[in-house]
Amino acid sequence: MTTVTGATQSATSTRWIQLVLGLIAMMSISSPQYGWAFFTKPLRDSLGVQLSALQVTFTLLIVLQTFLSPLQGYLIDKFGARLLIASGCLLSGLGWITAGYATSLTGLYLTYGLLCGIGTGIVYVGVVGLMVRWFPDRRGFATGVVAAGYGFGALLTNTPIYNMIDASGYQHTLIVFGIILGIVGAAAALALRLPTDDDVLPQPAVEVSSVGTPPDQMLRTNVFWLMFVMMTMMSTGGLMIISQFGAFSRDFGVTSVTVLGMAALPLALNIDRITNGLTRPFFGWLSDRIGRENTMAIAFLMEAAAVTLMLLLRDNALLFVLLSGVVFFGWGEIFSLFPSTLTDTFGAKHATTNYGWLYIAQGIGSILGGPLAALLREQTGSWLPVFTIVIALDALTGILALAALKPMRRAYAAG
Repeated sequence: MTTVTGATQSATSTRWIQLVLGLIAMMSISSPQYGWAFFTKPLRDSLGVQLSALQVTFTLLIVLQTFLSPLQGYLIDKFGARLLIASGCLLSGLGWITAGYATSLTGLYLTYGLLCGIGTGIVYVGVVGLMVRWFPDRRGFATGVVAAGYGFGALLTNTPIYNMIDASGYQHTLIVFGIILGIVGAAAALALRLPTDDDVLPQPAVEVSSVGTPPDQMLRTNVFWLMFVMMTMMSTGGLMIISQFGAFSRDFGVTSVTVLGMAALPLALNIDRITNGLTRPFFGWLSDRIGRENTMAIAFLMEAAAVTLMLLLRDNALLFVLLSGVVFFGWGEIFSLFPSTLTDTFGAKHATTNYGWLYIAQGIGSILGGPLAALLREQTGSWLPVFTIVIALDALTGILALAALKPMRRAYAAG
């Protein structure tokens, strides 16, 4: 009994250390996605390109981050997390450094898009895959915490990046922050590891599968594809907002207004980073208690309502800024709810590889959410069609969580 208790205490300490290290690694790779809005205008001015062409960079970032994740997850499951995740952090930083020297769209695609996309994908799927293993009793909360690092990381860098672009130009900013973020992330990643048989972990808090369904079997189930479709719809709507936030804020006249003593755009982005970070552990924690699907319905329908109000009240800069925070609070939790739901359903044995397949939904969302949103704006001269699509996707996904996913998961578990 003493030996088991001692092993349990040791595993408890180790897993919380792993959580902190994973959080740091995730924070180090958040700026390529969440800081993109700061670079769109200076890049357009420097390269002389249309917004829709420039946004292909953002699409490449997310597509490569996600479409390669099944392979990356497999490699991590097979060979361990430490070196692969550290390499991903360094590759992400290198993408920013080399993007600082890019003089054409092609150069930007191959640096910011390609290198950052591959690097951030390795880190993201690797860290999430570690946490669902280390925290079987708090799976929603733990994945929410590290996913929050991906949202919170940009909170620490948004204002310095904004100020450095203004003072020294976007090229210098990319190089300096690429070096800093790459080194910090790699240092944290070198201490990460998978749990072993010697780590005595708590029992799951909710009903979960102990079978350990491999990817090829998972891909033949209807419940996986329903989750895939739902995550795709939520990713599409959220990325429409994220990728175009700077552009539609300028069109709405928000960026020229001072709110609470601060320029409205960086203030909104900072608030969004806070809420986009808080939502992940909060709704993950809530889902550990009231169920994954019930939590999805609450969060997704809340986002639909917030996007509607933000559109209707866009002439009020203060309300626009505050409501943008609510919008992100209703979106970011997909990165805690979907991986925990997936692992509950198909087991932890192949968790990293399995989540890699589901994470492709984020890549599909980026294809639809980035250039398509910009193209709709260019073709219609209005952001209204974009916002209408976002609201519809949010509402439909919230309804599907209760009406389809919940009964389908019960049937799969019973069968």
